[in-house]
Parts: sequence; structure tokens; C-alpha cells
Amino acid sequence: MQNKPDLTFFCELPARELAALFEDRFVLDDLKTLNAAVSLGILDLSPERAEVVRKMNLLNIPVIAWLLLPKDQGYWFNLENYPYAIARYEDFKIWSRENDLRWAGIGLDIEPDYNQMEAFHTHDPRFYVDAFKRLNDHLAYDQAMLAYTGLVHQAHADGFEVEAYHIPQITDDRKAGSNVLQRLVGLVDVPVDREVLMLYSSFSPSKGHALLAEYASETDSVGIGNTGGGVQIEGWDEEPYLTWEDFSTDLRLAWQTGKPVHIFSLEGCVRQGFLDRLITFDWNQAVPTQPDTNPVKLMRKGLQTLLWAVQRPWVILAGLSALVGGLLFRKGSNKNN
Repeated sequence: MQNKPDLTFFCELPARELAALFEDRFVLDDLKTLNAAVSLGILDLSPERAEVVRKMNLLNIPVIAWLLLPKDQGYWFNLENYPYAIARYEDFKIWSRENDLRWAGIGLDIEPDYNQMEAFHTHDPRFYVDAFKRLNDHLAYDQAMLAYTGLVHQAHADGFEVEAYHIPQITDDRKAGSNVLQRLVGLVDVPVDREVLMLYSSFSPSKGHALLAEYASETDSVGIGNTGGGVQIEGWDEEPYLTWEDFSTDLRLAWQTGKPVHIFSLEGCVRQGFLDRLITFDWNQAVPTQPDTNPVKLMRKGLQTLLWAVQRPWVILAGLSALVGGLLFRKGSNKNN
């Protein structure tokens, strides 16, 4: 087998479908052969999910607990639902003890509220009202940051490493010395042991490879996908899943970074027949055409400039004051002449 990166597969299935997936012994065999880990979405604390974890524990397949919430609580962790996130973690620990489950780490998926995403895609005006409130509530952001930092510290005290799953633009907020984007859409840039940027080229078929290539240097592990699956959002057209050709390109672009790779999703790879093809995958084969990242660099520069300016409104006000003052001075000088 060719040298390959460390692989982690996301798996996000309801209990019954999850149990059915892992009834296939070849899935476990392939994961073991690939020496891969699984970031398992904790959609529930069910006996079926516990049994799947036990199967992987017996084979020493590392399992990361990817914590999730009911949809009415936001599904993903975000700026506003941290009380639910903390309670979920505590319930998860009890469930794990009762079922004697072993975990390789904790995964925090920091994304906008599921219900807010639905509101945006169905053109519900409440989305814009809520976004404006968040943007202007600096205290709420500080409280959420404190709460999630405490959650990470608690996980460390419990013996877990923690990784976070982020949209790539959070790095632009970071570079701008800003939290504007986070406040606007409900994110929190909490420090963790490993950050995974979700660089899914399926989100943008026209420039997805370029987005991956541009942002990959700024993540600890490169998140690629989507090969199939994931939660469905009302009003959001289902994205085209990656073909083997595009998936192969993403794999090789990620491998070029020398970093670990997170793949979304395990169930999509199984359904499309990708999982067993990875056993003999030629990682050393060159990418046919390196993507042009210049348009993405330009887009990022513009976004970072905007975020920097909005974070510092006094700079804009000072500039406007200077401009107005200069115009008035010039007008007064013209009158005197």
C-alpha cells in the first residue's frame, strides 16, 4: 500500500441505519485495513449506537464522539445553545459509563443553528432579525466563548482530546482580528487540540478544489466531501455528491499537505463503493491540474478587509469624519478665495 495520510471518516446516521451499516463485516474490515478512525455522530444515546461503538472498540478502531443535539435545540453546537451542549456532554458521559464505551476523543461541530439555516434558505425574515441581534450582542459572544472553553477544559480533565469542525471562513475572521462573522452566523472559535476545516468541494462544484487547496494550509486536518449523506435542510437543494474522479482529486490535494484527512462520509463511501477502493488507492499519483487559487485568495482578501472594518467601526467613523472635515475645509477655502 502506498503511503497515505491518517484517515478519519465522519458517520452521521440514525440508530437503525447505523446498525444496518455496521452489520456489514466488510465495513469493519476495510476500516481496520485502512487503520482509519471514525468520528461518529452522537444523534442519540441509544442501545443500537452503543453496540456499534462496542464493535469498533473490540477491533481497536478509534472512535471519536461527534456530539450533536436534537434539531429543535440547533443540532450543531453554536453561539446560543451552549447550555444544551454542556448538558449533552454530561449525558454522553453517563451513557458511555453505563455501556462501557471507549472513545479516542470528542468532536465539537461548531456551525450555525439548524433552524436558522432553514429560516435562511426559506427566506424567513426572522433569520435577518436574529442575525442583527447576534451581531450587536458582544456579551453573548463572550459568554458562549467562556462556556465552550470550560467544556473543552472539562473534556481534557476527563481524559479526552477535543477536535472542532469549522467552516473555512472562520479562519478569515481570525486573520482579520475579528469575531464579526462568528457573531453574525452564530459561531464560536474555541481553542481545541485539533481543528478540522470542512473543505467540501461538493459545496461549490465550480471552485471547490481551489477552496480546498487555498484553505488546506490553515487547518490541522483537511475535511473533504461530501460523498453522500448528511442532515437535510428545508429549502436547501440537495448538493451533488462527489464522483470518484472528484473524490480522488480531493484526496490527493489533501495528501499533498502532509496532514491528516477527515472524510465525509463513511456511509457515502460505502454506498458509492469508495471505501474498498481506498485500500489500493495510489496516493502518489499527481493531480491532473492544480487548481487556480487566485480568485479564492482575492475573495478572502475582500472578506477579511470587510470583517476588519466592521470589527472596528470607529476607524470607519474617523475616516468619514476626516473626509467630511477635509471637504468642509476645502469649501471654506474656496469661499475665501
